[in-house]
Amino acid sequence: MDNPGRGRILRGMDNDIIIVGGGLNGPALALAAAQAGFSVTIIDRLAADRRKMPDFDGRSYALALASVRLLRAIGIWDTIAADAQPMLEIKVTDGRAGEGPSPWMMHFDHAEIEEGPMGYMVQDRYLRRAFLDAMTAESRITHLDEETVVGQEVQPGGVAVTLASGKSITGRLLVGCDGRSSGTARRAGIKRTGWGYGQMGVVCAVAHEKPHGGIAHQFFMPGGPLAILPLTGNRCSIVWSERDARAAELMAMDDETFLAALRPAFGSFLGEISLTGARYAYPLGLTLANSFIADRLALVGDAAHGVHPIAGQGLNAGLRDVAALADVLETARMRGEDIGSPQVLVRYQQWRRFDTTTLAIATDTFNRLFSNDNPLLRTVRDIGMGLVNAAPGLRRGFIREAAGLTGDLPRLMRG
Repeated sequence: MDNPGRGRILRGMDNDIIIVGGGLNGPALALAAAQAGFSVTIIDRLAADRRKMPDFDGRSYALALASVRLLRAIGIWDTIAADAQPMLEIKVTDGRAGEGPSPWMMHFDHAEIEEGPMGYMVQDRYLRRAFLDAMTAESRITHLDEETVVGQEVQPGGVAVTLASGKSITGRLLVGCDGRSSGTARRAGIKRTGWGYGQMGVVCAVAHEKPHGGIAHQFFMPGGPLAILPLTGNRCSIVWSERDARAAELMAMDDETFLAALRPAFGSFLGEISLTGARYAYPLGLTLANSFIADRLALVGDAAHGVHPIAGQGLNAGLRDVAALADVLETARMRGEDIGSPQVLVRYQQWRRFDTTTLAIATDTFNRLFSNDNPLLRTVRDIGMGLVNAAPGLRRGFIREAAGLTGDLPRLMRG
């Protein structure tokens, strides 16, 4: 039963939930929470019009099947489905640019599971616009763009945040969705563990002559992996992880020189390639918040954990946080509990901490194992890939993992 004294304390709160960060995880959580009946304010330092611009961010995302289920549940998927490319196969190879891949490989086909495609590729520009439009249409969400949080304070029964504009907002729970350098976490005294890889991810999109067949390719090279990810039409998203110095060289090249550098690694299997749009570069590293929760506070997405893009699981892990936290909060309300209480937030941390730490260790290990040219390690990893590829049970396990179908799934991801 709800505590009547606590109810009196909370009566003056502006919201149930305050979310800091307007990227992708923040809006996803805002929609999930609002549709569960919570009142939400989301604070974004950038203007909504800026986020809607087609050239805002060159990234595309490999959305696992479980993430697609979440987007469908919160009313986003139907808006972006026409611009989403199903991933039907994944081919993982090892080698050097210009020499072609080794004969050992891993090949994953969606036909080995019953649920359908392992996931979909969606460009950032479609996803962000869909989120912004959906939040505008949701009466329980107040969207404050071009606002920056400069202070936060736990109060009796709630939390207050102060904005650079001078406004103060109160709520029962504060959620940090504000990235790897989360100010929300820092102001709460939450420290981080992590390191850089001395690598950058060079991101762009290319058009090509031949159809890709919905096949994603991951080519491991000494400097880092090259991911070739299918987009709609005869286009692919490129995520090229390279050492910092080489990445800086790639970013300084004109388009034709860059394509000449890319072709030996990309290969000719899709015919002639050309750039479509701009190139972007992002530093790569690992970072884990030492705690995902504090007093009346929870961290979600990169604010809690940032991993190497080697497995394409960064956004998927964040959306799993969103679904888990929404599940925990809705259950707490049904039980008459205070959604910002320690016993409620501990359930969220217990649900997500082990999973994300395991993901961080796995991506860190894979990057260190594959981003080198050590002959012994090359032999070990090639044999390992061959063994996995020859074992149907292992293959199927990897496919289900990539699709996000393993573990304790939150309600919004069960389909």
